[in-house]
Amino acid sequence: MDRTKLWEPSAQRIANTEIRRYQEWLEKTLGVRTDTYESLHRWSIENIDDFWESVWTYFGVIGERGVGPVREGESISSTRWFPGATLNYAQNLLRQADSTPDVEAIVGLHETAPREALTWAELRDRVASLSARMRSLGVGRGDTVCAVLPSLTHTLVALLATASVGAIWSVVNTDFGVDGIADRFAQIEPKVLFTVDAHEFNGRVHDQLQQLPAILAALPSVAHHILVDTRPGASVPDDLAVPSHRYSDIIAEAAELEFESLEFSHPLWVLYSSGTTGKPKGIVHSHGGIVLEALKSNGLQLGANPGDRAHFAVSTTWVVWNLMIDAMMRGTTAITYDGSPTFGRPDRHLAICAEERATMMCTGAAVLSLAARSGAQPNETEDFSALQTIVSTGSPLPSATWEWAYAHVKDDMLVGSDSGGTDICSGILGSNQLDPVYIGELQAPYLGVDARTVDESGASIEGEVGELIMAAPIPSMPVKFWDDPDGEKFRAAYFDDFPHLWRQGDWATKVPGGGYIIHGRSDATINRGGIRMGSADICQVVDSVPGVHESMVIGAEQPQGEYYMPLFVVPSPGTEVDEALRTAVIEAIRTRVSPRYVPDEIIAAPGVPRTRTGKIMEVPIKKVIQGGDPGAVNRTTAVDADILDWYLDFAVGFASEQSAS
Repeated sequence: MDRTKLWEPSAQRIANTEIRRYQEWLEKTLGVRTDTYESLHRWSIENIDDFWESVWTYFGVIGERGVGPVREGESISSTRWFPGATLNYAQNLLRQADSTPDVEAIVGLHETAPREALTWAELRDRVASLSARMRSLGVGRGDTVCAVLPSLTHTLVALLATASVGAIWSVVNTDFGVDGIADRFAQIEPKVLFTVDAHEFNGRVHDQLQQLPAILAALPSVAHHILVDTRPGASVPDDLAVPSHRYSDIIAEAAELEFESLEFSHPLWVLYSSGTTGKPKGIVHSHGGIVLEALKSNGLQLGANPGDRAHFAVSTTWVVWNLMIDAMMRGTTAITYDGSPTFGRPDRHLAICAEERATMMCTGAAVLSLAARSGAQPNETEDFSALQTIVSTGSPLPSATWEWAYAHVKDDMLVGSDSGGTDICSGILGSNQLDPVYIGELQAPYLGVDARTVDESGASIEGEVGELIMAAPIPSMPVKFWDDPDGEKFRAAYFDDFPHLWRQGDWATKVPGGGYIIHGRSDATINRGGIRMGSADICQVVDSVPGVHESMVIGAEQPQGEYYMPLFVVPSPGTEVDEALRTAVIEAIRTRVSPRYVPDEIIAAPGVPRTRTGKIMEVPIKKVIQGGDPGAVNRTTAVDADILDWYLDFAVGFASEQSAS
């Protein structure tokens, strides 16, 4: 395979990385010599127990290690980590307040409202006040606390207060309707609910109080409501069904901060599967697993250190919001923003990085691609001298966007593409501080992750498309699914196809002698004539055609061995999907992908259907095209239900025509 190198770290940069210091520590304390990332990774997966023990020791985890083994269990699905150990996520994160109490811990930015910031000492004090109030309301170990909040400083305080008392946290963004909130939170029966009074997005202030009674009616387990009051005079309805407490009043009451000492696998938070069919599954992660993974991934993969400043372009619904909070475990300042990614300019998030002197940015590939397609050249007006790393995730980063970042943001930085997910609350493949960056490639598996690409039999392959799997457990795998007492849903989600391997659900290629290429979800793969192609590989080319805003392609197996492959094209403003554009799209696919993947038809579409976590909803549309029940598609998970309905109408019509013929 031809490979194009985009960037390589200097010897000085490598010498100053945490991962290099960790390698030196390994050699000094354990006699383990690793000169390269590859050799370190090999040691980490061949000596899994020693590796994760070293993470606990090297980063000085606060807790009781105990005398138990690193792990026990006979399979990946039955692994139990650090039995007998105890700790608390919030305590490990907030220890930075002891060493740098007056340094900013978190910054809150908005479209027009004033900038906010909390120092580490202020953050600790607010968590103390809120956790004390929670205890007075009867919230303790194993209770659930839910929130409908955007990415605010207050949201972080609520998470840490919940974790400090041993309760279980879950959050969605304010763009969810009542049904979408209930689909998630009713399952886990929250005792306390946080909401906000208003939220400014895309130039409008959206009142969040009107639907509060309906939310509470849908969540009968809620005993107390806490209003995050951000605007003067905001108040809840008089006839609210439960007592309501104002966040501003709570944090005004000083209190001593106490941390519950919790078993390593004690639940920390509940995240959710995309829920494109049926109700979203509640994915439960542990205090211990997330603490270790946060220290490893931020310290050793991304190079985050005390004093660094990280801006994550995310909403609270997406797991990457949790990863932003995890970065604070390294003493890094988190820079939040709750507005539109294009408010005032198409590269708003990059402008934030420049203004706030961010050293790291993490965002979805779509945000970077939007800025690139707009023609933005932010380095002509902004100062990115502090920026060291951009991490893209959520979907494959197009080659053109990779080149744009080096040409129009900064030519001397790591631009990485990382792939992991909600399931493990971290990365499987992605960035490291020691290796060069090649266009289109994810550098390597994360440390401690035995990632492989395999064929249908589970045998490892290179140089061709295969299933991305993990052949060994990691601590941040879910401890369980909610309401899954025998583990049946959990095992079915990850182990049905390969009983002894974790199937991530992505197609990937291991580049011989290099990194990995992600091709998109394996259950949405284009498989024409027995030759597999990731949908993202096709759409990346289509989206580069002038006049195309974005696209989605589906490959649907039909009766009698037929195959239907429609391409949905969303035109740029002022452009029509006419014969000229169709011809240009076909020529791009024919010459840059393969004539094999020229679609059966090109259809003008109003948008691309996405979940609220940014995933393209190819799979449920494909199932309906194949005759599946459109009623099984969960509309509440869509960012825009009208766009989803347009696709469902199309799919139902196509299936009906096929049935009639």
